Amino acid sequence: MIQFPVVNLGGILPALILCIAGLVVMLACLFVKRGTVTVAAIMSAIGILAAGAANSPLRVLNETAFSGLVSLDPYSWFFNFLILIATGLTVLASVRYLSDDEPGAYEYFVLLLFSGAGMMFMVSGNHLLTIFVGLETLSISIYVLAGIIPKNPKSSEAALKYLILGGFSSGIFLYGAALLYGSAGSTGLPALTEYFKAGTFGPMALAGMGLLAIGFAFKVSAVPFHMWTPDVYEGAPTPITGFMSVGVKAAAFAAFVRVFFDALGELQVNWTEILWVLAALTMILGNLAAIVQDNIKRMLAYSSIAHAGYILIGMVAGTELGTAGVLYYLLAYTFTNIGAFGVVALVGSKREANVHIDDYRGLAKSNPLLALVMSIFLFSLAGIPPTAGFVGKFAIFSAAIAQGYIWLVVIGALTSAASVYYYFRVVMKMYMEVPETTPARLEFSPSMILALGIAVIGVVYIGIFPTTYLNLALESVKPLF
Repeated sequence: MIQFPVVNLGGILPALILCIAGLVVMLACLFVKRGTVTVAAIMSAIGILAAGAANSPLRVLNETAFSGLVSLDPYSWFFNFLILIATGLTVLASVRYLSDDEPGAYEYFVLLLFSGAGMMFMVSGNHLLTIFVGLETLSISIYVLAGIIPKNPKSSEAALKYLILGGFSSGIFLYGAALLYGSAGSTGLPALTEYFKAGTFGPMALAGMGLLAIGFAFKVSAVPFHMWTPDVYEGAPTPITGFMSVGVKAAAFAAFVRVFFDALGELQVNWTEILWVLAALTMILGNLAAIVQDNIKRMLAYSSIAHAGYILIGMVAGTELGTAGVLYYLLAYTFTNIGAFGVVALVGSKREANVHIDDYRGLAKSNPLLALVMSIFLFSLAGIPPTAGFVGKFAIFSAAIAQGYIWLVVIGALTSAASVYYYFRVVMKMYMEVPETTPARLEFSPSMILALGIAVIGVVYIGIFPTTYLNLALESVKPLF
């Protein structure tokens, strides 16, 4: 008698809805003659809201689906919502950025939805192959999105560089999974947990762990696997740069934490020191390189590298509080960085103009509200209270100090202080200098105003009232410990 596996579509319903929404947008826009971008954005937003509603039940579950390939738990619930927030804000920020007559206008939103679905498979993966499928789904979509503006040579260059280096990192990740399969006989996270608990692992298993760490380090832009980040962030369309800086990073960290704390927890003494070094190098290089940048997208790219170092401190701490700090930090970073890149997209427009820091001279005089919003985002990135960025750093640093990682926190504090220079440099340009030419009139769209409004409210609100969100993060990481 043939036994069919039990299929629980409810377990992957949020990702499934995003995929269906992407297909609907693709088909519907074939028959729309005018207003293609607006129609695609509205349908994408509806799909994202529906996926959010379908994600809500995961908060009270703690089980697996699809023969153990997918985890249904509060951890997946938290990151699914974070990914939906990032995708939704990117959709809102992209409406005015695109034109109906541009090639790839509605495909842009289709790829956004597919990449969001891939991220959801990554964060809920209970098997290395599930994580790899999610990784490739989001990566292929992002490769295309990075080069979706055909007339911009930097965009094409960004896509090519990301494709080549991303292919190498995927191969390294897959080879690491193969070594673990050769050692444990399985790539399921529960089976790997039992294998390492038995204490019979050898050099091949340790090599597999190292290759997985390299694959994840590439995706989170940790030094020395960060080389692609500045060029790709500079060349990609600005809203996509913001989406990459938070969505890809959040999904990669979610899988990174689940694999290393769940499946490789018994090897923590081996990988903690590696992550300590990665965190220190990432914070130092990211902040020092950002200081000398004149292009604001490259400056934010190196800033993104530095923030990956701060997040790694939470992993080094290795406790529930440290991991909860990682989740809160990523939530705060999502609102902050998408908001900052939204302002850059608004100032620069789809022509990718005005991307130099000097182009922000006198912005407070011509657009005082926009300058205030950008300042709030920069204060949050610098970790200035009472913004969400300050609470995120405080939570991670506190957890690391409690575990005795004093020197790593000292490095984090010093590099964070150094970051104040390049963030406040933009603020000073906006408020204390005069533009050399008459600034162009900015085109504010309702969707961009809504995106920036949600982002700035998120940064301020969860910074002033962080307790609820820290508790949600703490509740979400309990299945890993």
